[in-house]
Amino acid sequence: MTDNIIYNGILAGWIVLSIAIFVALFFIVAPYGRHHRSGWGITLNSTLGWVIMESASPLIFALCFILGSNPASITSWAFLLLWEAHYIHRAFIYSFSLKSSDGNMPLSVILSGIFFNMVNASLNGYYVYSLSGGYSNQWLTDPRFIIGTAIFITGFVINRQADYTLSRLRQPGGADYAIPYGGLYNLISCPNYFGEILIWTGWAVATWSLAGLSFAIWTAANLIPRARAHHAWYHAQFPDYPAGRKALIPGIW
Repeated sequence: MTDNIIYNGILAGWIVLSIAIFVALFFIVAPYGRHHRSGWGITLNSTLGWVIMESASPLIFALCFILGSNPASITSWAFLLLWEAHYIHRAFIYSFSLKSSDGNMPLSVILSGIFFNMVNASLNGYYVYSLSGGYSNQWLTDPRFIIGTAIFITGFVINRQADYTLSRLRQPGGADYAIPYGGLYNLISCPNYFGEILIWTGWAVATWSLAGLSFAIWTAANLIPRARAHHAWYHAQFPDYPAGRKALIPGIW
């Protein structure tokens, strides 16, 4: 059995699993952040939990870059830069922006996050740096790379701006949560999720790979149900929550 057949089999199963998770998350809201609740076993500090589970992704992807069999190119470095820019921020900058009121995170959530990041980074890194045959420098001028990278960067900026807004919203001595305003928060409840979906949709286009597509599908499968839960939570917590604000997609939903 060749590496391609094994890889494609794992990738197919991975996509099927994302669909099952998508359905399940409409009924079970992952118990961290504002949705934290007891009954999920051992917990760890949220900052530590985010660092542990997110750091697996940049480390594994970098390892795939180092050990990959494809010839090195500027394009291969560009993909490394895009991936690491997101995950180094997520693991080692975003994690320390969390407020103490974010509480603890169940170990079960952390372990599931580690599992996802290990598999996802391996699938994407192995394809980009070994199975793809290599991305030549000419790929930098391909419309798929240009459009995909533009979508990635747009999502990156939206995601960071939204996270920054949330990090500044809860001041010491103030309420745990408040209604966010500014930027896309004037239109939707979860611009951070909207931005992240754009990031990995852009990645899928830029790499033009099924591995990238699987990541985009997983991102949507995880964040669409959570955006729905966030939106409902805001309305339940704040009677004056803006009625016209959508959950995830401006003007639509």
